Amino acid sequence: MAIEENLRQVQDRIARAAERVGRLPQDVILIAVTKSVGLSAIEAAYQAGISHFGENRVQEAKPKAEQLATRQPKLTWHMVGHLQTNKIKTAIQIFDIIHSIDSLRLAEALSRRLTAPLPVLVQVNVAGEATKNGFPVAAVMEVAEQIGRLHWLELKGLMTVAPMAREGEEVRPFFHKLRQLRDAIGLAELSMGMSDDFEVAVEEGSTMVRIGRVLFGERGLA
Repeated sequence: MAIEENLRQVQDRIARAAERVGRLPQDVILIAVTKSVGLSAIEAAYQAGISHFGENRVQEAKPKAEQLATRQPKLTWHMVGHLQTNKIKTAIQIFDIIHSIDSLRLAEALSRRLTAPLPVLVQVNVAGEATKNGFPVAAVMEVAEQIGRLHWLELKGLMTVAPMAREGEEVRPFFHKLRQLRDAIGLAELSMGMSDDFEVAVEEGSTMVRIGRVLFGERGLA
């Protein structure tokens, strides 16, 4: 019941944020991030109506995806963390979309492994933080062109992880910058916004928010 109530609150907050800027709430995909979250909690979230799930690590996603593979309608799995090239073979068997293309080497390695189209997003380090993965803003236009030419990769949009901040409002400039960049390239998707800042992200045009803690609690649920 906690997950159902948490989900209702998050959906309400997304709806209010969307309405404040004249958007439709249904244009924002809620991705439940299940890092350190047990299978029963994922099942509860699915039964509550969530169909999009995100994982940061291939090795953690694999058993979860396998055990939930027979659910109908099917779960959609999003890779939202750094993907190592040595995990590509397994990752493309699990994930329906990869948010974290953070190097051309990774994109090229994916392209060589794929045998069918795979939607991907380019990760952008909008704030230029040394501790974050992603392309610098100045490189993204050229990178998008290069990735767009790779076989089987379907470039859908851009992703970012905002800097840590006390208030969500503090990261608005970074979300606004990513939206401008997305629009300049002519892509459809913006993956931005997490538990502490998703309302601001929605106001700035996010089409995918990645929510973990406010759905599942501080330590996740079993």
